[in-house]
Amino acid sequence: MTLEFKLPDIGEGVHEGEIVQWLVTEGDVVKEDQPLVEIMTDKVTAEIPSPASGTIAELRGAAGEVIEVGTVIVVIEQSGSGAQSSEKPAEKTASANGKPNTEAKACTAVLNKPAPQSAPVASSGGKVLAAPATRKLARTMGIDLSVVTGSGPRGRITQDDVRSFNTDGGSVTVPAMASVASVSIPNDSRKPFKGIRRKIAEHLSLSKQKAPHFAYVDEVDVTDLVAIRKQLKPIAEAQGTKLTYLPFVMRAVSIALNEFPVLNSTLDEAAGELVYKGAHNLGVAVDTDNGLVVPVVPKVQGQSIFALAHAVKATSEKARKGSLTPADMTGGTFTLTSIGSVGGLFGVPIINYPEVAILGINKISTRPMVVDGAIVARDVMYLSLSCDHRVVDGADAARFVNRVKALLEAPAQLLV
Repeated sequence: MTLEFKLPDIGEGVHEGEIVQWLVTEGDVVKEDQPLVEIMTDKVTAEIPSPASGTIAELRGAAGEVIEVGTVIVVIEQSGSGAQSSEKPAEKTASANGKPNTEAKACTAVLNKPAPQSAPVASSGGKVLAAPATRKLARTMGIDLSVVTGSGPRGRITQDDVRSFNTDGGSVTVPAMASVASVSIPNDSRKPFKGIRRKIAEHLSLSKQKAPHFAYVDEVDVTDLVAIRKQLKPIAEAQGTKLTYLPFVMRAVSIALNEFPVLNSTLDEAAGELVYKGAHNLGVAVDTDNGLVVPVVPKVQGQSIFALAHAVKATSEKARKGSLTPADMTGGTFTLTSIGSVGGLFGVPIINYPEVAILGINKISTRPMVVDGAIVARDVMYLSLSCDHRVVDGADAARFVNRVKALLEAPAQLLV
């Protein structure tokens, strides 16, 4: 019997997925629920399991190719005769740890929630290849994607295609640049822009398009914090935990969010409401070999420094191993990004939309400062806060950073 396995529905609002890599080859004998392929949607890579045992007769699609939900991706030969098309596997979508991925829909729903509803667009009914962020952009601009010419693989429509679409129904064509012959200049090279790098680009482009950013930067004297961390590191190590500065900042941020809850909110444009989040679910940006990911440490308020250190360590390890699940990426309300390990004075981060604020933690350096009229050496770092100006006023941003600063400069308060 020949079984045609279609790409299942892997989340509400998700119409397609990108093939990251095949985990089997044609001719392989597989068992039911054995992982067949890694499919990426947004920032999470999910393993799709086999719906039945049999022999792989055909793989349809190559790594980097975008496949629509409902498209046959694998043909499996089973014992017996006849043919069938499987819709059942939609219930067996698995996460990266091989368990039923019921969280995938929740994750994708959160990531796609900001889709504007105020500009409905008539559809021609044809199949359109476009990422969720591209579809949101088209709805915002009132453009019917079915009449836009896609420049991506298999005619995939990109955000640039939408932006360059002419209001009279045509697309703006950019003439190719003339090549310059020179034996001393190497030819251009190209690398596929795919996978998590493309997902990051789509998400950050949406953030810059939707949220008018502004930044607020202040310096913090963390001399006492450096001393307290040094004292506590051996205790944390004895408990199997690495103590960085991040847990101290997380605790300070949570305390400040209690006093300035607008920075822990989201804007529901469709309902015309500002949603104040009850929990402080702090996203922690992690730089991995596959790109930047932002897993979430949930319900931070009230957690001790050591508890936060343990959570950060466990979450970062999962991120670097590529074993994050959709649940690990869902529900963030405020994001922290540590920039200091690379260098520089400070960076201005991009908001992790639909959140309204993100705090950059920059490098600690020893500098001369005037304290009580004397020039002394102090450990100093910058905090750089980016906010959505539709929601957060500059004064609130300044007061929030001032509160975090006060807590980090007198860190004994964070241990209570």
